[in-house]
Amino acid sequence: MLLIHPSSLGATVDAVNEALFFSRAITESQRQEAARWIAGRHGLPRAYANMFAPTEHDFGEGVRVFTGERLPTRAGTAHILGEEACRALILLNVPGTRDIVKMASAQMIERVADVERRGYPAGIYCCRKCSVAFWRHLAVGGLADAERRLAAGIEILRSQRADSGRWNTFPFHYTVLALADIDLPAATAELRYAAPALERVLKTRPKADRYDRRRRSLAQRVLAHL
Repeated sequence: MLLIHPSSLGATVDAVNEALFFSRAITESQRQEAARWIAGRHGLPRAYANMFAPTEHDFGEGVRVFTGERLPTRAGTAHILGEEACRALILLNVPGTRDIVKMASAQMIERVADVERRGYPAGIYCCRKCSVAFWRHLAVGGLADAERRLAAGIEILRSQRADSGRWNTFPFHYTVLALADIDLPAATAELRYAAPALERVLKTRPKADRYDRRRRSLAQRVLAHL
């Protein structure tokens, strides 16, 4: 199983996420090599908040999150890949990279605390896609004060409920992916709210691409556990 894509942090993190999402066996050597490759991007030029830097390929060709939503800006690409890389390293849990994750998260923690001190709502950071990436990092124990920030973010998400099980401004599938990993009653309530939309996903004709496969699998898992 290929995890490392030398030209792309986005593709490498995506490969790790796919292996973890589908519970594919990762050998110890694969785990260590992937973790060390991601860790090697720490603090390089254009890393957001001193996290993990995208490559030229990522900026030039564009990146999608795990569920297929595109990242439209360079700043968003750098921030979201930084959060996702931290999350991947936490889950890979390779000795020797844990201190790097702490260092990579330190400036991000300060930025979040600073915007909260200036009156920005807790649980939200920058745009909605960025906020969901922030939640995914929090949900695996990264950053700080996770329960408070996740609860606050989900309350804002709840206020954005639209018709038919979706939310205004939030990327639907990526948001569901984040909620599925958050062990809070409020997250489960939002997944229940999203159930009709997830049921409609499964009724559509399957497409021959990995993002559709992931979205369908996510919908099936969430509905099976509600």
